[in-house]
Amino acid sequence: MLISQFQTVGRDLCARGLVSSHSGNLSIKLGERLCITHRSSMLGCLEEHDLVETRINKNDRFTPLASRELAVHRAVYKRTPASAIVHAHPAYAVTLSFSEQEIIPCDTEGSLLLSRVPVLSFGTTVKPGECAEEIADALTTHKIILVRGHGSFAAGQLLEEAYHYTTALEESCRLLYLLKALK
Repeated sequence: MLISQFQTVGRDLCARGLVSSHSGNLSIKLGERLCITHRSSMLGCLEEHDLVETRINKNDRFTPLASRELAVHRAVYKRTPASAIVHAHPAYAVTLSFSEQEIIPCDTEGSLLLSRVPVLSFGTTVKPGECAEEIADALTTHKIILVRGHGSFAAGQLLEEAYHYTTALEESCRLLYLLKALK
């Protein structure tokens, strides 16, 4: 069931504090269409009506209901082989995005899984939905990216895979933050 995939990942993102009550978004590619969370939906308690199905290549009557990050999701699906996207606001990762141009994990899992994570729009402030092409371009060579002061975008074949990249990034950033505090 499509809704159960969204519910599991949405609930887990919320439980781990990787999104606030009405932030973040999820999507799955469905051929020439995509299913994305509704604008301002609560990922921690998603219902069927919180999902919006719309076209990847052009607007339709459902487009205005979709997440404000729809442009990013569309660009990623057009440029990469991804079938699922998780956009989150992990606190340690966002914190480090203000001072780092890329995240290089120091832990074994992060190093093996992510290698390095670019921070886009370093030195500027980005609003939701902006930098769609820059994000899509970065996700052609990375599993996950950070947008300075905003959050992460992870792309995979399944929502669970993109969620894995998101949690691995946040754990790596938490450890990097704690190591900086020791110095």
